[in-house]
Amino acid sequence: MTRNQRSIKNVVEFDGVALHSGDAVHVRLAPASVGSGIIFKRTDIDDPAEVPASSDYLVSSQRRTTLRRGGSEVSMVEHLLSAAKGIEVDNLLVELDGPELPGLDGSTSSYIAHLRRGNIFEQKQQRNCLVLDEPVFVRDGDMEIVALPPTGDGLRIRYIPEYPQGIDSSNVCIELSPEVYEREIAPARTFVRAEEIEKLLASGYGKGANAENTVVLGGSEDPKMRLEQEPTRHKIADLIGDLALLGADLSADIIATRSGHALNQELVRELRVCFNAQEMAAEEPREEGYDIRDITRILPHRYPFLMVDRVISVEGTRRAVGIKNVTINEEFFQGHWPGHPVMPGVLQLESMAQVAGILLLRKLEHTGKIAVLASIDKVRFRGSVVPGDQLLIEVETLRLNRNRGQVVGTTKVGRRLAAEAILSFALIDA
Repeated sequence: MTRNQRSIKNVVEFDGVALHSGDAVHVRLAPASVGSGIIFKRTDIDDPAEVPASSDYLVSSQRRTTLRRGGSEVSMVEHLLSAAKGIEVDNLLVELDGPELPGLDGSTSSYIAHLRRGNIFEQKQQRNCLVLDEPVFVRDGDMEIVALPPTGDGLRIRYIPEYPQGIDSSNVCIELSPEVYEREIAPARTFVRAEEIEKLLASGYGKGANAENTVVLGGSEDPKMRLEQEPTRHKIADLIGDLALLGADLSADIIATRSGHALNQELVRELRVCFNAQEMAAEEPREEGYDIRDITRILPHRYPFLMVDRVISVEGTRRAVGIKNVTINEEFFQGHWPGHPVMPGVLQLESMAQVAGILLLRKLEHTGKIAVLASIDKVRFRGSVVPGDQLLIEVETLRLNRNRGQVVGTTKVGRRLAAEAILSFALIDA
């Protein structure tokens, strides 16, 4: 499942009303270069931070998807993101003069129309794709989502809902393509249960909702539907919008039961871990490793606290192996312990942390950053390390994004395990 990235050629501008705040908002869609992704920019605040459509910037919010970076926050992004993902528009600059995107007609069809006005075109770089190779499962009470390795080529979604009596609660299954999305998903409008309306309005939600853009379920009158199972199809539209935060296409079979934005977003975070692992595995190994000069260019540590002498193997950002020659000249042996020198276990952990720092900082986006140890878990000391030993330090990445990293590390003397631990890092500006 490969395709080239796409953007729009022309700037498109339009106005609308925010679904929750009820405020008028002006939106400007502009072309973006390959690899940019979809970026939101507030024009109503001074020196706004650009907010990428990425799970890294998700913040908790009710009944919508919200992103925040620095002082810039943008909410109700899911309809635009769903439309873009549905018709395969990958790179886009979205400028808006308020904190919430407009609801328009309550569906994603209006956003598709605006994107098409921009003259969609194919760019000269392939779109990344996660081909899921193991099940991913998230759950919250009676809501759950299971993502499975694909049975075909592409993304299949089955949504299993639960609605008030009289509303069709049968499930909907689609195989995603631009044609299927535009015909079977995009026209579906947002909805609300009749018994929720008063409470939502009192809480400041739904001020821009009306009978045209919102379907009311369980009210005194049967709602007029645009599509069969319209509410369920809108739930799929929301899920697709949240999946856009992965930053890549997805080949998988997804079964969602009563899920909403919070659980959708938890799924995306788990898929992001899978995607990072796939990227790491695809990177070419660096066979030559690093000598001490390379190490001191990467790490700020110096003698007597530099705990790695050489990195002998690096595999992308997935795995690294270093060595530390333990000599009697180490300063810590003067006190640990006189007459019976043993390398402190905490310094073995430090050696893991330093090799992990080298591994994590290889990723281009982390250039100019340092890895700061945030926590250590599941520590086990299995054997002593004494002068004359050569310490073999191995670390393997478990998780990695722009701000956080986590590795599993071990130290060995020959084949004998000396220590093991899971280390978590914050990646901060140097």
